[in-house]
Amino acid sequence: MSLVSAKSMLTDACSGHYAIGHFNLNNMESIRAFLLAAQETHSPIILAVSGGSAAYMGGYRTISHMVEDFMYYLHITVPVALHVDHGSYEQVLQAIEQGFSSVMFDGSSLPIEKNQQLTGEVMQLAQKHGISVEAEVGGIGGEEDGHIARGECADPHHCRLMAELGVDFLAAGIGNIHGKYPADWEGLHFDLLRQIKKEVGALPLVLHGGSNIPDDQIRQAIDFGVCKINVNTECQVAFTEATKRFFAEGKDMQPRGFAPRAMLAPGLEATKQLCIKKMELFGCLGKA
Repeated sequence: MSLVSAKSMLTDACSGHYAIGHFNLNNMESIRAFLLAAQETHSPIILAVSGGSAAYMGGYRTISHMVEDFMYYLHITVPVALHVDHGSYEQVLQAIEQGFSSVMFDGSSLPIEKNQQLTGEVMQLAQKHGISVEAEVGGIGGEEDGHIARGECADPHHCRLMAELGVDFLAAGIGNIHGKYPADWEGLHFDLLRQIKKEVGALPLVLHGGSNIPDDQIRQAIDFGVCKINVNTECQVAFTEATKRFFAEGKDMQPRGFAPRAMLAPGLEATKQLCIKKMELFGCLGKA
């Protein structure tokens, strides 16, 4: 099966009152883990790539070929979208030309008029290729690829302007952040989410920073119109903790324990199991 646009899977998710999981790729093991999780549970999935991961993994063309080759090798039959996460204008244009099926242009740091203009230009090119487009209003706080943002709550009026532009889905800051949440985090701002949903109508909304948000808040966000939830930090932590246990338990001293495949296997399995757990929480298991 070939890569697909994320538009139809999110439309179905909104109609069915569940959310699609977006999981960030960090290495080859993450590709395999997420694809196996989706196939074993018969669930649609969005694989995402940040600018830092794209540079580490050899660029957008390398990643798109790698994902498609893994899909062929693993006999993946569920819908898979390959998505740019927080892409600059230049990064998004590269990914469109190099095999990605979905992109996010992040113009949230720009004045709304400039954000609209560049998002519109991205949409024109993406639509020619059947590629879905995500936009952002109200910068998401926390750290992403070494860049630290204070984070802002989105202006519902700006959200409506983006909806009128015709984007396929919209990320809007509602108190969510990238990375680990501090102990004094106030939680998601559901009153703001209600206002945004009222302004954008049927447009699918995206929740960035989905790691470690309490389950009840995740479910409530889905009830209020969130149809795509991004998870990265928790997957990274799961991979790292499983790898640390491999060494703590002395498994590297066993025969062939020094082999990189042996060292990385526990992290791959931990990532896969966390992915399944999150998809169950989001309600998308078996929705392929």
